[in-house]
Amino acid sequence: MRARLAIMASGIQVELREIVLKNKPAHLLSVSPKGTVPVLITENGNILDESLDIMHWALQQANTVNWLNLTPEQHKATLQLIQHNDGPFKQWLDKYKYADRHPEQTELYYRQQGELTLSILEQKLANNTHLVGKDPSLADMAILPFIRQFASVDKAWFNAAPYPYIQAWLDKFIASNLFNGIMPKVSPWHETDLPHYFPTNLSN
Repeated sequence: MRARLAIMASGIQVELREIVLKNKPAHLLSVSPKGTVPVLITENGNILDESLDIMHWALQQANTVNWLNLTPEQHKATLQLIQHNDGPFKQWLDKYKYADRHPEQTELYYRQQGELTLSILEQKLANNTHLVGKDPSLADMAILPFIRQFASVDKAWFNAAPYPYIQAWLDKFIASNLFNGIMPKVSPWHETDLPHYFPTNLSN
């Protein structure tokens, strides 16, 4: 999701191949043997198989949304927030989402561990409209999709939880044209398919 956000925001168009991970195409495994998504093949043949790397690539091609226009202090804060999100928080998020696969602790325990991160973000958003300033940046767009996942595990709990700034931040994101632009369903790719481009509202 965050890779698509950056690609769409940058105004770049790519050929999109929707993958079913239970049935990985041979071409995916040939270019990225670890078999995870997303994977981007650039025009010069470079392989990017981490979503954050794809975000940076897209925004460096055309930083039309200014997500990378950060002061040194904001840049440092962004790195710290994303590293925490992609490390400890994602580990707790995965266990919270699939608590039945991790019976060593309860779903409540996993949620409470994730809430430690929510408390940090809530404080950030109490002081600014976004994580590192008044405008959306790489920090927001790299982390929001994971907060959306966390909120979706138990929406009733999340809506009643004491995180009003996170709730408003997430609601604004979900209502945005950018978010809704990346959400349309795409049929799984087959080798015989004609190219499908993303975003679709740009000339090929």
